[in-house]
Amino acid sequence: MANPGYGKRSAPDQRPRSPQDFALLPVRERYVAGFIDHLPEGAAMSVKQLAKQVPLYGQQAIGSALDALSVAGHLRRVRCAVGAGKEMRWAFRTFWSRTARDNEWWNTYLAAENTAQEAGPAPETAPPPPWVPDEESPPPAPEDPGTEQGPEATAVPQQRTPDQAPDAEPAPPATDTAPAAPQAPEAGPSTAYLALARLGLQDRRLTLSAHDCTALEAQAAQWLARGVSVDHLTSALTAGLPAEIGYPAGFVRRRLTDKMPPRLPAENTAPDTPAPARRVLMECTDCGRPGQPEALPDGLCRPCRETHSQGTAETPDHTTEGIEAADIKAHMTNLRDLLKTV
Repeated sequence: MANPGYGKRSAPDQRPRSPQDFALLPVRERYVAGFIDHLPEGAAMSVKQLAKQVPLYGQQAIGSALDALSVAGHLRRVRCAVGAGKEMRWAFRTFWSRTARDNEWWNTYLAAENTAQEAGPAPETAPPPPWVPDEESPPPAPEDPGTEQGPEATAVPQQRTPDQAPDAEPAPPATDTAPAAPQAPEAGPSTAYLALARLGLQDRRLTLSAHDCTALEAQAAQWLARGVSVDHLTSALTAGLPAEIGYPAGFVRRRLTDKMPPRLPAENTAPDTPAPARRVLMECTDCGRPGQPEALPDGLCRPCRETHSQGTAETPDHTTEGIEAADIKAHMTNLRDLLKTV
């Protein structure tokens, strides 16, 4: 079996198996076609793997048989993009059809596969949340507020406080009221403030007061907003210090201004150029050269198609070869006999 997503894929609308399948093919191609037809979905379809499983033929014979089956309209090899971005890879698949198809059918089928690849997989339907009522059961009818509810009714009507007279005194506040929610704790110092405050720990010559850190916090925050880490900021401010620093706050402000880093684009910014569309490219069954289905009739590129047609036309007659070999052997035996007599 091939890795998930690779290997054999059966084409749709095939006729059921019968003893007459592949009857018009030669013996070798009929044997290989019957073996491939019984392979499960996702089986490895490389020449090397098929030759390991077929005991009668080697890799060269299997490759020639696959070329003949491609010309007969039983298989097409394609590559399609799987994934997106840096995780995109090419998946190699072999579409198999027990029923022989012509080039127009294969082109239409692969065009539909290409459209499905560009559309992407349909999102999985999530189950409805538990509070959504079942679609089969009708929603409960609204109850008439004027009718008397039975003991099984669970809905509690909203209670309203009666309107007070204008001259009525307000009711005293209840003593058992819930305590007020605690206030959220104040936010701690920012990362830029802490980086400036720790400069004195790195070098005592850059010890800053709380007022200095607050005044320089905005400039240090600009460094961090431009993608600079705290370690980078600290090293830029403490590198190459003079022997004595009379005013550390002014010295740090000068360095924050002079060494301000440039603005860098965000890493997750979408590129200006649109992502390439996912394409299903058909491969030459013989050499593996990719191309559009229209450019590879019979599943073969032009050089391989010419080679296949020449090889079919120049197929040697094994019976004639056997007769010629026997004549040559007899002739050589006669020559040896004549040499012995001399």
